[in-house]
Amino acid sequence: MSTKHTIAGGGNLRLHVREWGNATGIPILFIHGWSGSHLAWRYQYESPLADEFRIVALDLRGHGMSEAPLEAGNYTEAQLWAEDIAAIIEELNLDRPVLVGWSYGGFVIGDYVHAYGCEAISGVNYAGGGVKLNEAALSTLYGPGFLGHVEGATQLDLPTNIETMRQFVRALVASPMTQVDFDNTLAYNIVVSPEVRGALLAREIDHDDVLQAMRVPVLVTQGEADQHVLPAMAEHILQVCPTAKASWYEGVAHMPFLENPRRFNSELATFARDTRD
Repeated sequence: MSTKHTIAGGGNLRLHVREWGNATGIPILFIHGWSGSHLAWRYQYESPLADEFRIVALDLRGHGMSEAPLEAGNYTEAQLWAEDIAAIIEELNLDRPVLVGWSYGGFVIGDYVHAYGCEAISGVNYAGGGVKLNEAALSTLYGPGFLGHVEGATQLDLPTNIETMRQFVRALVASPMTQVDFDNTLAYNIVVSPEVRGALLAREIDHDDVLQAMRVPVLVTQGEADQHVLPAMAEHILQVCPTAKASWYEGVAHMPFLENPRRFNSELATFARDTRD
């Protein structure tokens, strides 16, 4: 069973947040990706991780059960994203959580650290996470799994959206998902509006300064077969961030936490414990 929270984030936008597990354990805050949901982390919050850790996951602004205004300004300001994470940490009294950022969640972590520093967190896990979004990055750090679906995913035509997101979801993994996982992933992607998806991509992001100044341990979890956020992104993080270490997943694409949850959960547990040593 989960505990549900509604938390006022940046600009007082209502965020849907859930938590599971050991209320006295090290907190881990899971931050999903573009067009995603807290449901992406099912193999974490329904796993033995919950016996030891306090697991918290949100629906990003504009996603899932969080408030989703259509005006682009709700999604293009870095400070709003930073305030979302700060509000969750403060409201739930999370004691130096580990932040886990999948895909676009990496940008959100960068927004938070840029605004608030590392004092209130104990570590960062980039799980196929992004740190750059600009013209140059699009040609070198992102692949066809993402770039090939942006146009259809941001159109208002529903049939186009549905077919595009089917293809997008299939490309998230190197081997086919179970039918249940595919249905769930497609469903939580479809509920995100094309306007919100487009607004998230209207930003220009470069978090190299955040990476260079990082003072907490960083784990870079990267699928070698990722065609959404390419392995080159992980290589860049490792080159720029002095505290970063890598875990490479052979035969895994953009969802290591779903494609190989046993390994992912084991490495995350070890990483979280080590941040407190």
